[in-house]
Amino acid sequence: MGELGIDVLLLSVGADLPYLTGYEAMPLERLTMLVLPRDDDAALVVPRLEAARVQERPEAFTVRPWEETDDPIGLVARLAGPAGTAAIGDQTWARFVLDLQAAMPTTRFRKASEVTGPLRIVKDAAEVAALRAAARAVDEIASAMRDRPFAGRTEAEIHRELVDRMLELGHERANFAIVASGANGASPHHEPGERTIAAGDVVLCDFGGTMRSYCSDITRMFVVGEPDSEVRDAYAVLVDAQEQAVRAATVGTPCEEVDATARRVIGDAGFGDRFIHRTGHGIGIEAHEDPYLVAGNALPLAPGHAFSIEPGIYLPDRFGLRLEDIVLATDEGPERLNEAPRDLGVVD
Repeated sequence: MGELGIDVLLLSVGADLPYLTGYEAMPLERLTMLVLPRDDDAALVVPRLEAARVQERPEAFTVRPWEETDDPIGLVARLAGPAGTAAIGDQTWARFVLDLQAAMPTTRFRKASEVTGPLRIVKDAAEVAALRAAARAVDEIASAMRDRPFAGRTEAEIHRELVDRMLELGHERANFAIVASGANGASPHHEPGERTIAAGDVVLCDFGGTMRSYCSDITRMFVVGEPDSEVRDAYAVLVDAQEQAVRAATVGTPCEEVDATARRVIGDAGFGDRFIHRTGHGIGIEAHEDPYLVAGNALPLAPGHAFSIEPGIYLPDRFGLRLEDIVLATDEGPERLNEAPRDLGVVD
C-alpha cells in the first residue's frame, strides 16, 4: 500500500476479504467491510446478526459490530480517517461505493486488486496443497465418468451426478457443472438442460467447485460410441494445442505467448475462427482470477502461478470440444495438477 500510495484498503463481498481474514461475507444489503489503514490497526465492520460467524483474530483485526439502526457507512468513514486514496474491493456493491464516495468526498478511490492481486497471484505451499487436493477429487470423478452410461440420460441428470460427486469427495460447494451434448457443445458455457443424450453424441463436461477454500476446474470430452473421423481429427488437434501450450507455460514466458501457442496449432489446422475464448485463467480461492492467458497480457509467468490451459474448438450446429487442466508454474517447469485421462472417453 505504501508503494502504491494507498492510505486505506476497504474490502466487502468478494474473495479478497476471506483471503485476508478467513471470513466470507454474505452478500447482504447490510454492509460488511474490512477497514485496513496503511498505518493503523484493521477493523472488520459487520452487522451484529452476522458477528457470530466471524472467527475473531485479535492479532490481525478487531470486530466492530453495528446495530440495525446504526450508520455503517459513517462508521467505515470514521475508521478510514482522512484518507487521500482508498482502494476498494473490486466486487463491492455500487450502493456502498456511492455512499462511501459521498461520505469521503476528498478521497480518491482505486481498485483493491491493485493491492491484493500481486499477493493472491502467487500461491504458497499451503495453497498449492489445497489446489492439488481439489484437482485430485475432480480427476477421480472425470475418470469414473468413463465407465458411466450417458445415452438415454439428460444433460441435467449428468449435471446433477457431477455436482453430487464433487460434494461426496470433499468439496464444500460445486461452483458449476457444464454438460453440453451434441450441437449444444458449440456454446462454451451451455446451461445443462433436458436434451437427452443419444448414440453418436459428443458430450463436453466442464466442472469444478471449492474444496478447502480453493477451486477445482477440469474439462473432459466423452462420445457415445466410437467417434467419427471429423470428431477424432479435430480432437487430435485440440490435444496437440493443449500439450504445446502446457509446455510453453514456463517461468518467464509472457501469458500472451502461452495463448498464442495454443492458437497457432488450432489456426494451422484450419479452426482458428472456431477458438473463441482465451486459453486460460488463473485459479485459487476464485475459479477465475489472475493470471489470464490471453492476447495483450504480457505478464511473465512466475513460480506459484496456477492457471487453466483450456483451448477449444466449437463448430456451430455440430459439436464443441474443450480440454482443460490446471497447471502450476514452477522453476522445474510447468506441472499439471490434473491427471485424469485426456483422450476421448468412449461411453455407452
